[in-house]
Amino acid sequence: MGKHVIVGSGQVGTHLAVKLRDLGQDVTVVTRSGSGPEGVTKVAADVADAARLTEAAKGADALYNCVNPKYHRWLTDWPPMSAAFLAAAESTGAVLAILGNLYPYGPVTGPMTEDLPLASRSPKAMVRAKMWQDALALHEASRIRVTEVRGSDFFGPGATDQSYLGSRFIDPLKAGKTIQLVWPADVPHSWTYLPDVADALITAANDERAWGRAWHVPTNEPMTFRQIGAGMAAVLGRPEPKMSVLPWPVLRVAGLFNPLIGEFRHIRYQFVAPFVLDSSAFQRTFDVAPTPVDEALKASLAG
Repeated sequence: MGKHVIVGSGQVGTHLAVKLRDLGQDVTVVTRSGSGPEGVTKVAADVADAARLTEAAKGADALYNCVNPKYHRWLTDWPPMSAAFLAAAESTGAVLAILGNLYPYGPVTGPMTEDLPLASRSPKAMVRAKMWQDALALHEASRIRVTEVRGSDFFGPGATDQSYLGSRFIDPLKAGKTIQLVWPADVPHSWTYLPDVADALITAANDERAWGRAWHVPTNEPMTFRQIGAGMAAVLGRPEPKMSVLPWPVLRVAGLFNPLIGEFRHIRYQFVAPFVLDSSAFQRTFDVAPTPVDEALKASLAG
C-alpha cells in the first residue's frame, strides 16, 4: 500500500482522494481548513509553508498539487505555493504530480498537443507556465521526479458552481428553464470529465513513463453547450433546453465591479472559437480512453 498526499480538496482533489482510498491506499488530504472526504487522514496546513508541507508529505510515494486558488489571486498565491511543493518533493522524494491547465498555450489554431510552446503572454498563464518550467528544471537536474496533467474545463459529478457545466447549467435544465450562458452556445469546446482527471493523475504519478513531461487528460471530442444540453435533456427524456447568451459588452461592464468576471477577457478566446484538446498521447501510451460521453452526462446529472 502506497502513501499518497493530496493537497487540495476541491473538484479534482476530492475525486482523487476517494479513488485512492477505494483502492486501499494510504491517503492524506492537506487543506487550509483540514477538510476532506471520509476515510482519509486530514491535515490543516498553509500550503505556502514549505516546512509544514514537507512534514505532511513525509514518507509519501506521491504528492499531488490539486490546489486551486481563486483566479484573480494566481499572481500572489501560486509562486509561494509552487516553491513549497518543489521543496517538499525534493526533501521527501515523493513524485510530484501537478494538476495543470491549458492557459499557458494561449490562443492557438487547431488541436492542442503537449508539445506546443507555452507562448501565452497573459500574466496568469505565465505564472502557470513558470510553475511547470521550474519543476521540470529540477526533474532534469535529478533533484525531483515530476509530471503534469492538463485538462480542459471540468464537468461531472461533484462539479462546483465554478464549472460552466455545473449547477448553473444543470439546475435550470432540470427545471425546464432557459439556461443562461456567458459564452456562445454553438462553438465546439473540449470538456474534461472529473473522474478521468483523477484517473490520469493516479496513472501519471505511479508510472515512471509519465515522469519528466506534461500530459493531456483523456478527453472526448469537443461539444458545444447546445449539444451538451441536448444530450443531458435526452437522458432526462425532455426536450432540448432553451439557451440565452449574455452579450459580451454586458459582461465587460460587469467585470468592472466583479473581479472574477473581469478576468473573462483573458479567456474569451477559448470560447469564441473552437477550443480542442488532443489527448491521444496519453491514451496511446497508457492504453486508456475517456469515459464515454453518454455515461459522463448521465453521471453529471445524477450529481
